[in-house]
Amino acid sequence: MMQREWKRLKRVLLCGMVGLAWQAVPACAKDAASGGGAAVDGVETLATHVPATNASPPALAMPAVRYPFAHRDSIADRAFGEVVADPWRWLEGDLHSDHAVADWVSREDALSRGYLDSLPGHDRFAHALRTLYDFERYSLPKKAGHRYFFLRNSGLLNQSVLTVRDGLNGRDRVLLDPNRGGQGDYALDIWAPSRSGHYLAYGEQRGGSDWRTIRVIDAGSGVVLDDRLEWANDTMIGWVGDSGFLYSRYPEPRGADTLHAPLHDKAVWFHRIGTAQDADEQVYATPDHPAWGHKAQVTSDGRWAVIMTEAGTAPQRAIHLVDLGVPRRAGRWPVLTLVEPINHDWKLVDGLGNRLWFVTNDGAPNYRLVQIDLGVRPRARVVIGEQRGMLEAGRIVGDRLILSYLDAGQRVAVVTDLQGRPAHAITIAANGAATGFNGRPGDPETFYQFSSYNQPPAIYRLDLRSGQVTPFAQASVPFDPADFVIEDRQYRSHDGTMVPITIVRKRTLVLSRTAAPTLLYGYGGFDIALNPGYSPWRMAWLEAGGVFAVAAVRGGGELGPAWYQAGRGANKQNSFDDFIAAGEWLLEAGIARRGSLAAQGGSNGGMMVAAVINQRPDLFVAANPDVGVMDMLRFDRFTQGRAWIDDYGDPAREADWRTLRAYSPYHNIRTGADYPAILVTTGDSDDRVVPAHSFKYVAALQANATGDRPHLLRVESDAGHGAGKPVDKLIAGGTDVLAFLAAWTGLPPPPP
Repeated sequence: MMQREWKRLKRVLLCGMVGLAWQAVPACAKDAASGGGAAVDGVETLATHVPATNASPPALAMPAVRYPFAHRDSIADRAFGEVVADPWRWLEGDLHSDHAVADWVSREDALSRGYLDSLPGHDRFAHALRTLYDFERYSLPKKAGHRYFFLRNSGLLNQSVLTVRDGLNGRDRVLLDPNRGGQGDYALDIWAPSRSGHYLAYGEQRGGSDWRTIRVIDAGSGVVLDDRLEWANDTMIGWVGDSGFLYSRYPEPRGADTLHAPLHDKAVWFHRIGTAQDADEQVYATPDHPAWGHKAQVTSDGRWAVIMTEAGTAPQRAIHLVDLGVPRRAGRWPVLTLVEPINHDWKLVDGLGNRLWFVTNDGAPNYRLVQIDLGVRPRARVVIGEQRGMLEAGRIVGDRLILSYLDAGQRVAVVTDLQGRPAHAITIAANGAATGFNGRPGDPETFYQFSSYNQPPAIYRLDLRSGQVTPFAQASVPFDPADFVIEDRQYRSHDGTMVPITIVRKRTLVLSRTAAPTLLYGYGGFDIALNPGYSPWRMAWLEAGGVFAVAAVRGGGELGPAWYQAGRGANKQNSFDDFIAAGEWLLEAGIARRGSLAAQGGSNGGMMVAAVINQRPDLFVAANPDVGVMDMLRFDRFTQGRAWIDDYGDPAREADWRTLRAYSPYHNIRTGADYPAILVTTGDSDDRVVPAHSFKYVAALQANATGDRPHLLRVESDAGHGAGKPVDKLIAGGTDVLAFLAAWTGLPPPPP
């Protein structure tokens, strides 16, 4: 062995023996500062320690965490006069075919697995989660003809079962059970019965991918037909009688890399029952605008197909129509233009004959309800004008309009007649959310779901004639919801803006007397509002004595369009500043203490958490960025990423590039800063935010001197962005994240 290699190995062995502090041995500190520790046999070594402010058990401290070696390439991009290195671009390779990527990910996951399994309380969190997931739950029912269709899970089934009930008081029977293969072979994604209830079309989701295979089942006999439609993605299903349906799909991706390939040329197609997919008729496409996407919705009376065209994620749509009452010739679908260009939002409520109702922000930032009569010169007539609260959606059920408003973070459902004259309001509790209100014109009833942080989803039936509300399905859970308190508070952000925050805790936990381990969650993007909702893993955190906090940071949709705009594009830093201010407020208010505050976010929220860690690594002791967008200079090059330009900006434009470069998590890791313990989580089949984002970010974290705490990668196999994940994977993933965050914040595990 060469003398230099022997000296390096001795340093590694010595650092491993010291274990709890790199700074105790100068050679160890030097290795860490040089970029991720000493490399021995292709392994980068980094010690971990328990923070002094945290009374975590000794099991947290490992003699040495050996990070798998990730070689650096010399790749760099020149943009707008700057050179930006991208040494781990090779990790963008296809995990399923690139052996180098697969090997690195396998070793990363094995390292994380060994660490996570050894954490104190890991098994107890697993038991608590299994108990909390074991409750009967239902989806909102959809009525078609005399049949009611809904999803049901008896508790620990990997996938919910599609169930049909003949008549409101009829007997339930299983129509589709994805669990019959033993492991939850697929997830039921979108599903829609034909208007008569004779057929039901449904999307199969496999391995967590966003790609869907659409199948058809005879609802009477339970026979799955031979129809099989591939390459559907982000689609609706619009039945045209019982003969067939409209759906959206992309061309089959070129090459084998369906995980990364950019998506273009989405079109609306008509499929006739009993025919092959290559016989489908193209209804609407825009080949001159390959980045545009189209979805079709059919009015409840079957008269009109309403085609919505989006150019990105901004709330803007063009509207085209197909008159389904006019006979078609030679497969031609005459398309009429109703709303162009794409510069306002138009959301279909429903239609009756030649009358269509839309919710729109055209001339009304908070949206208003309009009616368009297609029998005369089409013109939008205002039915209900803009209100103080934002009009989110509407339905026609029976002879009533049911409108959902968001007002200062509170939700109210208003029932009116078709002329907009109020009948009554359904006020939703401040600490819960009601969604759904499904139904069709002529129906005597509607169904809605209510859920909160301390209450699993319950389904209710509202009789529109009498106003009587009766339970359709309620869950029985192993805790008393009254034992938990939900508080709506506000805090001041960096520029004086007051930001809403929700605090959830045990009633017996008096925060004015003692601080508690606290988990701060946020999203802050794409005009999406974080609704109160039940989560078993959050409940496990709360039952163990932790505090859960949700900050409604700018960029989300909690407080309307202006709130969204204030955290979008060039204003994105406001989202990060709001999240930082939330963490500071939790500490100043005595809710959390230094060394007991953790951060979590998923997707856009995962990006936000990682960006905030770079800017304020001292604020949190632990963090879980989940399926995050980490490389903000290349996000637009994969799958649906180009559509996110509306929110993030275009890396090809200098002003946008400079904004993105300033906060991109992958590009702004601070060498020499003391970072929190970080568990990055992703799925190997995520084709929305491709896992390469997480891979590159973790490689950069581990290669830089970012403190003593572990920076780990957990990759879920056969899983995507989150939707359709089997219950056993939800429990396993939730256990690992809970055990990690609990150990580093000092939260004791649940009792055995």
